[in-house]
Amino acid sequence: MNDQPYLIPAHTVQFEEEIKKSVFITYLAHTPSIGSAKAFVEQIKTKHADARHNCWAFVAGRAEDSMKWGFSDDGEPSGTAGKPMLAQLSGSGIGELTAVVTRYSGGIKLGTGGLVKAYGGGVQQALKRVQTIEKKITTQLQVELDYGFMPIIQSLIGQFEAKEIDAVYSDQVKLVVDIELRQVSDFTQAVINKSGAKALVTPLNGN
Repeated sequence: MNDQPYLIPAHTVQFEEEIKKSVFITYLAHTPSIGSAKAFVEQIKTKHADARHNCWAFVAGRAEDSMKWGFSDDGEPSGTAGKPMLAQLSGSGIGELTAVVTRYSGGIKLGTGGLVKAYGGGVQQALKRVQTIEKKITTQLQVELDYGFMPIIQSLIGQFEAKEIDAVYSDQVKLVVDIELRQVSDFTQAVINKSGAKALVTPLNGN
């Protein structure tokens, strides 16, 4: 699993242009999963049910993770819409992003080259308007320790910018900590060193 952070869009973007009497409306939205990407596509299709085409493409994970890509020409000639849109998304370095381009046809044929330019270009212009935030890859650890080590552990949690998300107090303290994946080994080593190997760190399953 790649532990490096990556960029995701902070908001939805819309870009509209007219090319030879056809109106192209490009929407970009943050979609953290394939399911949410498809839901956004359906939302725009419903909004523009009267449009001739609602072509789409998505990268539902990291921009380079082709296992989470998808696209559709939605009735346009094969390869003229979805693929050029996907090429813009995957090349942007921004993950968890879906593009839908709605076309209201003006009756003038654009030809395959014109369509590729219109669909790819719309996404390219919309991408220039996207503000991004960094998504950190985190995981959860359980830390078991004696009460006397709490100040040390609390200090390490702050030092590693982790978050304490649960705590159970019995004969010992059991903390659940959310921490950036790339910090896990350093954090674990620091806990062992500071506690004289008396505190136990275990990864929680499912991460």
